[in-house]
Amino acid sequence: MPVATPKQFEAMLDAAQDGSYAYPAINCSSLVTINAALKAFADMNSDGIIQFSTGAGQFASGLNQKNTVHGTIALAELTHRLAEQYDVLVALNTDHCRPHVAPDFLDPLIEATAQRRARGENNLFQNHMLDASELALDENLEISKKYLAKCADNEIILEVEAGVVGGEEEGAAGTEDTPDEDLYTTPEDMMAVYEALHPLGRFTFAATFGNVHGHYKPGAVKLRPEILKLGQEAVTGKYGDDAEFDLVFHGGSGSTLEEIRETLDYGVVKMNVDTDTQYAFTRPIASHMLQNYDGVLKIDGEIGNKKAYDPRAYLKAAEEGMASRIGVACDDLLSTGKSISGQV
Repeated sequence: MPVATPKQFEAMLDAAQDGSYAYPAINCSSLVTINAALKAFADMNSDGIIQFSTGAGQFASGLNQKNTVHGTIALAELTHRLAEQYDVLVALNTDHCRPHVAPDFLDPLIEATAQRRARGENNLFQNHMLDASELALDENLEISKKYLAKCADNEIILEVEAGVVGGEEEGAAGTEDTPDEDLYTTPEDMMAVYEALHPLGRFTFAATFGNVHGHYKPGAVKLRPEILKLGQEAVTGKYGDDAEFDLVFHGGSGSTLEEIRETLDYGVVKMNVDTDTQYAFTRPIASHMLQNYDGVLKIDGEIGNKKAYDPRAYLKAAEEGMASRIGVACDDLLSTGKSISGQV
């Protein structure tokens, strides 16, 4: 069962934490991008995470419907079927659900998993993200507690965020003009998150250390991974080593290998990869169009070249390009060759 069961997903997180590596979490929005992620994980013998944003769900449901929940369920069900062909584990996650959207997005998806469980089937999702970081911390934690309890009832792990990831990603809370001081989660914030949520169930935590969504040139963003170290030390110093957070790195595109590897030492077990894989998907399509201009267009009354404008011609190249970039992420995060499929 290559889509991880709840216990297998917990084992994945434990293995990453114990082994100081992390899983690439790949945003997908179509059959082709899902296949690219599965291909990459299999090629690299790495377990991984496939995730869907609200925008991806809306896109997947079709232009006439734009039904975020229906499209997200369709993507998840499709992944369950496609993943049957592989022998690595993948977990399914939803990305950046803001609090005002949660009742109409997370609640129906949690219920979809509950219905599967009632039939004796695997969870539809192993992980959901509630991004309430736009709220004051006390408000953030109140709604996070509510959704952590709902998720825990169905053996789903909740991902939460405190602090602000800069930039903008499909409505995520950060903005281009986020003040620098708001881009860093404090040890006090991390302590508050632990104390509020730990009693309710397992969760992962996207603490912020200067991250910015989107792509940026080196030096444009000041990442401070030591923020994660200080927060972890504050919590484990009071509650012991078992209190160490499973941390999530958002806004990882454009980060240096040194920055990425440093976060692994501080408890990062998941890094979101989206902007870089979008480019890796689109770049081969652009090349195909430019190199086959006379074939993909019917110019001056000609008939073009069916082999050139057949979508499979350029989407295969796109899948290959995206899979290659995900393979780089597996190497960067040290997950290559470490699949625990068959062991749990």
